[in-house]
Amino acid sequence: MNKTPYPDDWPDIDTKLYNRSIKLFNAVKNMLSVKLDLHADPQFLEGDIFLFNHFSRFETFIPQFLIYEQTGAYSCAIASGEFFNEDNVLSRYLKNVGVFPHNHERLFPLLAGQILRGRKAIIFPEGGMVKDRRVIDKRGHYSIYSRVTGNRRKLHTGPAVLCQGVETFKAAIRYAHSQNDVALLRQWKDVLQIDSIDQLIAVANKPTLIVPANITFYPIRSSENLLFKGVELFTDDLSLRQSEELLIEGNIMLTNTDMDIRMGTPVNPCGVWDWRIRYLMDKVVPEINTIDDVFALNSQPKNWKQRLLGKYFIKNAQCSRDRYMEAIYANVTINLSHLAATLIMHCIEQGQTQIEKNKFYTILYIAIKHLQNNTVIHLHRSLLNPDDYSDLLTATNKRFEQFICAAKEAELINEDEHCYQFLPKLCTEFDFDSIRLENPIAVYNNEAAPLHTVRDTLIAAVGECAHADVDKLAAWHFEDECRTLAWEKQAYSSYLSDDISKEEAAVDDPSPFFIQPEHANGYGILLIHGLLASPAELRAYGEYLVKQGYMVLGIRLKGHGTSPHALRDQSWEDWYGCVQRGFNILKAHCPRIFVAGFSTGGALALKLAAEHYPEMVGVIAVSVPIKFVNPAFMLVSLLHGTNTLVGWVSAFEGVKPFIDNEPEHPTINYRNTPVRALYELRLLIAQLDELLPQISLPVLVVYGDQDPIVSVKGAPIIMDKLGSQHKQIQVIKAQRHGILMENIGGIWGVIDGFLNELRKRG
Repeated sequence: MNKTPYPDDWPDIDTKLYNRSIKLFNAVKNMLSVKLDLHADPQFLEGDIFLFNHFSRFETFIPQFLIYEQTGAYSCAIASGEFFNEDNVLSRYLKNVGVFPHNHERLFPLLAGQILRGRKAIIFPEGGMVKDRRVIDKRGHYSIYSRVTGNRRKLHTGPAVLCQGVETFKAAIRYAHSQNDVALLRQWKDVLQIDSIDQLIAVANKPTLIVPANITFYPIRSSENLLFKGVELFTDDLSLRQSEELLIEGNIMLTNTDMDIRMGTPVNPCGVWDWRIRYLMDKVVPEINTIDDVFALNSQPKNWKQRLLGKYFIKNAQCSRDRYMEAIYANVTINLSHLAATLIMHCIEQGQTQIEKNKFYTILYIAIKHLQNNTVIHLHRSLLNPDDYSDLLTATNKRFEQFICAAKEAELINEDEHCYQFLPKLCTEFDFDSIRLENPIAVYNNEAAPLHTVRDTLIAAVGECAHADVDKLAAWHFEDECRTLAWEKQAYSSYLSDDISKEEAAVDDPSPFFIQPEHANGYGILLIHGLLASPAELRAYGEYLVKQGYMVLGIRLKGHGTSPHALRDQSWEDWYGCVQRGFNILKAHCPRIFVAGFSTGGALALKLAAEHYPEMVGVIAVSVPIKFVNPAFMLVSLLHGTNTLVGWVSAFEGVKPFIDNEPEHPTINYRNTPVRALYELRLLIAQLDELLPQISLPVLVVYGDQDPIVSVKGAPIIMDKLGSQHKQIQVIKAQRHGILMENIGGIWGVIDGFLNELRKRG
């Protein structure tokens, strides 16, 4: 290492300044649009040297904050020596918060001293930003582009060298202790500013660990942002490099970016020392008097033992470098843009100039479902939550649309009604400082490249798509419905201790159910539960139908079976989307389908009938809430509007966000009704005026004559407006609302008659 004008020593961390900086950063973080998500085993945070990949300047401030927040430990880091060329405010600040120049002659001894004191060392082993994310060469070896030489180079072994040096000095401490060399131990204690010799020995007995970590940003945007426009006001001669960094990194900070930080299993470079190194260690350790002696073993060896040990250390550091770099890149958080980019580049390699849209969507969906079961890679939460990916097949996925728009703006692809065309620019080599702007698809592809599983899974999905198994796709869609329930429970778990949630007593399984009969009759029935309930409401009826040979799917409407707060956040369109997905799942197994809905589910069933699905045979609509027994429900729209206004002008939730409910089935139904849900129900019912005349399918309408909630007066309204030539009405003697669940008045038998009649007609 070249000699530098720096003093041999370096200022210790100013803990007060460090703490103020952490508070300041925390405040700034809350103002930015970056969503930090740390994935780390608490034990991993006890490591000593933390390694991160490097894509933007912004991320260099994050690790110190996270480690301090999680452990209370201070961290030191390395910065370019150019920041310390002059004695100014910035250089003095960096010195006092534990930042060391990369070209300090005693860099390793200084960092080792910090680690021995219990501090963490944060290192970016790539040595600079890797803007193209290209870390694997054509031979499959790890290497990156060097801006200095203009060529590719190996990644740094510095972290492994530092770790070995710390561990060697710990061995020297243990040896001095075994020899009862109190004077030397006291000297080292004072130099390291450790409280006692006992504490020094405890430090020496702790293994030195390297924690590989990966920072993944998603999405990568290149549109103009506030930071770029602000700088443009004061200068009009920005370089390509400056413009690129302001556009990309400004968007990272200011435009709703996910920042996933994933820490992998710690690496112990000294854990693989063989007998030769350990033999030489025993000979060399007695000759060590200072930390500097450790790092001089290779550069200034005093004898053959030190020289040979130094060479072994170099070889071991290279092997360790490969291990921790592989671990860094294996911890990338894979997202939809990675999959889409990898698929596009694979198609180009196969000589394709375009891909059909439906095929593209299907391949991505198949790959996602396979990768969800893969324990080797880590998926972004948007590939685990069906709300974020299940609409891929309907070409309405917002994340995919963002990827496509960015690719089109960069002139990488074109699209027509049926296909995406790949443009020549996708294969063009770009300058290191422009590739993030010019070809984000290549950047995403490069980032995912170290994970061969991703590419292999996509290639397998291409073949699977060519012979798509409809039943398998339907099974995945049903699995997605079950996954959605789990994600919804998790998303609203923070409300479990509030007053509303404490009043809830719904404990019956709210999961959607799909039951196949032993002897199928060729028909399927989609069951849709009512407002405030869950599929549990109709499970017993579903089992009754299965015994008759029907294939039955009980779908769950979003917001139900989890928390009233979840229901408050849903619209009737969200409920209807669940019904549509349930119908599509069932039709993959049955050529002929009946749809039966209770209460709100009955209204949704009628809307579905108006869509004229050829697989639909008939509809059973039970207790559709056209009119209510309690006329106060007509005031719901006014109350919801008031809540919205109050929510806008104050921090309170509204005048009355929930209405008390006394459910007939408290183990199934919510005890608190969101006003928003009643408002959405009124919007749905309002649609029926236009939809009922469009229904041409056979319809059975059923009501309870003394239903305490839904008025039987709604029955003739539906019958008058229905456009169907085959429509029946049945009024059941009942003083309860849940007539379908409880089979009041033999309603199941009544419906059997309707079903059997239609089956006979074929």
